[in-house]
Parts: sequence; C-alpha cells; structure tokens
Amino acid sequence: MTQRGGSPSLASSSDRNVVASNRRARRNYEVLDTFECGMVLRGTEVKSLRAGGAQMGDAYARVRDDEMWLMGLHIAPWIHASPTLGHEVERPRKLLMHRAEINRLRARTEQDRLQLIPLEIYFRDGRAKLELALARGRRLYDKRQAIRKRETDREARRALRDRSV
Repeated sequence: MTQRGGSPSLASSSDRNVVASNRRARRNYEVLDTFECGMVLRGTEVKSLRAGGAQMGDAYARVRDDEMWLMGLHIAPWIHASPTLGHEVERPRKLLMHRAEINRLRARTEQDRLQLIPLEIYFRDGRAKLELALARGRRLYDKRQAIRKRETDREARRALRDRSV
C-alpha cells in the first residue's frame, strides 16, 4: 500500500525526476509501506541535489519532538558556492508530513520495532520529495530466501519466453 502525503491522486513514476536512490534499502529491509514527504532544504542543497550530489547510504528518519527528521543524508557542497555561504554536508533535515502520519509512524516504529528508511529523493513539480519506507530489517537467511525467490522467478520467466519463441 502506497500513501502519498496529502494528495488524493497517486503520483506515477513518469512525473518524477529521481536524483538519488537507496539501492541497498530493498535488499537489507522488507518494505512494508511507503510515504511521500517534503524536505526543508537550503538553496545550495537544492542546487546540489539537482546536480546529483546526494548519497543515501546510511540515512534514516526519526521522530523527535513531534517532528520527523532525516539523519545521515549526505548532500555534497554545491561546486559554485563559496565556503561561507554553503551548507553543512550531513546536517539533520526536517521532513514535512501531516501530524496524523507522524503520530502513526511513531506508534508503528515503537511498538513493532520497525525502521524508517529513505528510498528515493526526487523532484516533482519543482519541489524536492523523499520516498520514505516503513521497513523491517532482514536477517541473513531472509536475504538468501529473497535472492532464491528472485532467481526462480527469473528462470520461470526465461523458460516461458523461450517456450513462446
């Protein structure tokens, strides 16, 4: 189930301009639900994101003081900015979500021991958005089962394709 914060229509993948994605997230976590949220950014951060200067390797989200915060996101300094006017590379960034969603996510993470993991950063209608996943960490044997399932599905598709040719 995918929820989009506040908008009644679901966004298709064609109106997204993806600038960074967390490829390890789907391997290391079982994604249960996704949410779209805005981010509070400074000017040089937006310009650096548009240039593709973001790394989401160890990023995660936390609820602190009834607000959602993104930690560990690395946005490289913008190359044309002076050192005094630039931004901090790994500062905590506030995420924009509805209060009810924040409360629901806080309850789920505390009760069910789930994590909030960013999946993608993209621009939609000129605004930076983050796709946030409510996820459960996978253990090593879960990862092996997922790999085995993916390989058997791939072999089945290959067999059907070869049979129809």
